[in-house]
Amino acid sequence: MNRPPTSPQWRKSSYSNGTGGECVEFADLQSTVGVRDSKQPHGPHIAVRHNTWARFVASLRTQ
Repeated sequence: MNRPPTSPQWRKSSYSNGTGGECVEFADLQSTVGVRDSKQPHGPHIAVRHNTWARFVASLRTQ
């Protein structure tokens, strides 16, 4: 079933502390995961495959 196109729901990394530092946001873009700089929400973003994002997040948890 195809979902109707909607605006991505960007979420800030739980490691971001809200002090204006370096923050990363991510969003489910259906076929990929978007990653962007929260200080430039209208700027460019990168898109990675879901399994690549999952491996990346899992690697952070083991640090």
